[in-house]
Amino acid sequence: MGLTEDANTSRIIPLDASDIPDAVKLSAEAGWNQVAADWSMMLAQGEGCGIKDGGRLVASGLALPYPPDFGWISMVLVTRTHRHRGLATALLKHLIARLEERGLVPMLDATLQGRAIYLPLGFHDVEPISRWRGPGRGTGQLPVRETVDIDHDHGAFGADRSAILKNLLARPQAFALGPGDGAFLLTRAGRTATQIGPIVARTARQAITLLEQAIAALAGPVLIDVPDRETELRETLARHGFTVERGFIRMALGRKRAFGDPTQMRAIAGPELG
Repeated sequence: MGLTEDANTSRIIPLDASDIPDAVKLSAEAGWNQVAADWSMMLAQGEGCGIKDGGRLVASGLALPYPPDFGWISMVLVTRTHRHRGLATALLKHLIARLEERGLVPMLDATLQGRAIYLPLGFHDVEPISRWRGPGRGTGQLPVRETVDIDHDHGAFGADRSAILKNLLARPQAFALGPGDGAFLLTRAGRTATQIGPIVARTARQAITLLEQAIAALAGPVLIDVPDRETELRETLARHGFTVERGFIRMALGRKRAFGDPTQMRAIAGPELG
């Protein structure tokens, strides 16, 4: 028998660095791409919460505040043995409340299955996003461009997330490209593939140039999350042998559009980061 929502809510605890090994197991069990460095960054920049059973983390959730307007909910995970007990719903409502206490609009990238849960809570569709997977064409010997100008991200994304982008740039396997005109591309090493994103660019041609340079340099499996509106980028990915792995729906609570200038956000940083 499942616990009541109130009972589940009373079991929610904050997560800290000591919970990262169990958190990595949760995301790996779900087949997601996050590594310990991602969990560490998100817990440092945001607020993680979870539910334990016998001292083991069996459910998690995370909220990244992006003041002054919105915050990002992600990493809502429940281990297989504890699903269908209301744990995810309890964690989600907790995270929504935490963001709203700060005057921030909750946003998230929902799986197609998760969308059915979020709609009754008042979330609205903002735009569809597709995850593409394909092969890198390079050797993996990557030049690091630490002078990439990430300031342009603020206007495109709608908030200052420079601490997160600087964390990605500082990682040992970091790879970044930027022609110096505000356009840039970042990558990060993941559990199953290298993730490209974000790509911020004023024009589709800039974004395609950056994308093709990254594919030519990266080795092994590559993931990238691209809004479906980016038809030229999608065509470029297909031409390089990438295929759609799954879809997401970007959603916002009580709002039907994104913040910032999404037309310049050619590929997102990932559904866990926005």
